[in-house]
Amino acid sequence: MRIVITGATGNAGTALLKRLQKARSEEGADLQLVGIARRKPDLDAAPYQGVEWHSLDIGHHRDREALDKVMAGADAVVHLAWAIQPNHNRKLLRRTNVAGTAHVLGAARRAGVGHVVCASSVGAYSAAPKDQRTKENWPAGGIKGSHYSVDKAAQERLLNNFAKANPEVVVARLRPGLIFTSEAGSEIGRYFLGRVLPRLIPRRPWLPVLPVPKDLIFQAVHADDVADAYWRVLRERAEGAFNIAAEPVLDPNALAWILHARRHLPIPVSLLRAVVSATWRLRMQVTDPGWVDMAAGAPIMDTSRARTILGWMPHKSSLEALTEIVDGLGEGKGRKASPPLTPR
Repeated sequence: MRIVITGATGNAGTALLKRLQKARSEEGADLQLVGIARRKPDLDAAPYQGVEWHSLDIGHHRDREALDKVMAGADAVVHLAWAIQPNHNRKLLRRTNVAGTAHVLGAARRAGVGHVVCASSVGAYSAAPKDQRTKENWPAGGIKGSHYSVDKAAQERLLNNFAKANPEVVVARLRPGLIFTSEAGSEIGRYFLGRVLPRLIPRRPWLPVLPVPKDLIFQAVHADDVADAYWRVLRERAEGAFNIAAEPVLDPNALAWILHARRHLPIPVSLLRAVVSATWRLRMQVTDPGWVDMAAGAPIMDTSRARTILGWMPHKSSLEALTEIVDGLGEGKGRKASPPLTPR
């Protein structure tokens, strides 16, 4: 099986390469791996060795012909590439996230790729109450105010239109919760806190009080478990949407426990949003207020479809995944061989 992976050097991409390398070496899977990234990794380092690499910008029209050539002969494509920064530049983000997805789908269609697997997100869903579990048929209309959510919803519409126009192609999408692992600590720190604030995070955080909205309830999953879900989709040639998240659901109590806070102080979502908005506009930090909107509105997903159809089961709890990312942030962890995952 020849598999093309976009965004292959990022958090999810690196975890997927590790899983596919394992499938090739331990399970005897006959896999030809093709990686696409704007910046190539160290080709002699695991898990990037033994992969055919192409340096492309999927959102730029100048690379569309090259993208067609890369797709030629592929059995499957896993589209992971996504831009989060610079979020002050919506045009650039949309070029990579939405136009880039359209370019990947177009290249896959022209190359006759039979299986398209796309990284969607819990952020693609419309808002839902936090006291219920939503299945994959919940509307994927996004949450207004969040550029990430709006673009993920636009990506979902592209996938729907592609699947309708190309019924011979098997189309799948994974909608994971927040994807954490310790070696993504530096990358996530840069994306959401900038280059200065992560250096102020102690290796073992301790807070007397954690001010946090009571509605900050969310799901997380370890990157290795997401990668295993992708491999199962590829191996089984599965189609449709799959919610991917570990247990338990994370709430302010869990955050306080992980951050060693003596107690958490409930604050209004509007207050948190106002603080984030003001500091973002002043360029004091790099997280825009749309992330607060999405966190407050994103549903709590039911993952039974992935467990039933794929036989998927996370090996690490959400608490373990969250602990790893806090540890990775504090210590500036990463992976030297990958430009996006470069340690602090």
